[in-house]
This record gives sequence, C-alpha cells and structure tokens, in this order.
Amino acid sequence: MARTKVFDPRLALEAAMEVFWEKGYEASSTDDLLTAMKIGRQSMYDTFGDKKQLYLAALEHYIDTGGVEMRRRFGGALTPLQAIQEFLMETAQAGARDRARGCMAVNAASDFGEQDADVCALVTRAGEVTEGVLARLLAQAKERGEVAPGLDVAAAASYIHTTIRGMRTSAKAGVGAGLLSATAGFVMAALKAPAAQ
Repeated sequence: MARTKVFDPRLALEAAMEVFWEKGYEASSTDDLLTAMKIGRQSMYDTFGDKKQLYLAALEHYIDTGGVEMRRRFGGALTPLQAIQEFLMETAQAGARDRARGCMAVNAASDFGEQDADVCALVTRAGEVTEGVLARLLAQAKERGEVAPGLDVAAAASYIHTTIRGMRTSAKAGVGAGLLSATAGFVMAALKAPAAQ
C-alpha cells in the first residue's frame, strides 16, 4: 500500500517556485529547495521528479497563477486603457524585492535561451498568455475609442509585453522607478496617439 503524503504538494511547489524565482535554476541547490518545501529528498523525487522536472513544474505554476492574477486584476479596472496603464506603472514602481527578482519567465529565457525545448515552450506560453490578455484589453479600448482606430492590436500587445520585459530586466539592473515610469508614460502616449493620416 502506498504511503499517504503528509504534505501539500501545491504548497511545496509554491515554495520551490519562490526559491527558483529568487535564485534562478543554477543557484538553487536541492538542499535550498528541500528546506523551503519542508520535505525530504525522497518525497521530492516521488512527487516532482528531479530538480529539472521540479523547475519546469514551478515555472508552469508561475505562468498559470500569473495568468489568473492578470485576468482578475484587470477585471476591476475602470477602462481597458487604465488597466494597461496600471500594469505598466506597477511594473515601473515595483518594490525592492520584486525589482530584484524580476519576472520568472523572463529569467528563464535569460538563463536557458533556446537551449532547452521544455523551458522555451513554457516561456513562449507565458508570452502568449500575457499578450492574449493585453490584446483583449486593447480590442476593448479600440471599441471604446480610447486608442487610435487604426491600431494593430496584436502588434501593440507585443510591443507592450516587450516593453514590460525590458522594464523588469532594467529594474533588476538598478534602473530607477522614475525612468521606468517615464517609459510607461511613453507607451501610453503612443497608444493614445491618433492614427497616421
């Protein structure tokens, strides 16, 4: 008869996600992970597999929970364009801890590049989730007349997402909130600009 797990796998996975997010894949030792997860080595292997499999599960969990949080947050915004502005400004003015650790998906892309197909697939999915949410907001903004009528929604969503990734990377490198806020303001001005005649 299999032994009943005496820990919550979801809580253990969230703890592992925090370690990987803070330290990155290479710098996160198995001992670091086990200490944070509060489980033994065999329990980790039995439930999640090896360190790499655990990392992939943690990255997937980050993407899934982040997508849910984005949809929840934007659901209460006054207008679609205000939702995008709030997202950009929150990114620009993030606290010290969030600035230091950045975005786990962006970190994964930096750490692995295109060398690992599984990581690359998850990073791609993370981008699709974010750009999908942004595209829906932009389409709504277009319907409401908040943005130029000729706006290419898909291209604009990609532009905003690329800017956010750059802002998070810049924040990790020490760029101040003032300059990042100015970048956010530039993006918003570009979105509101009238279509070229």
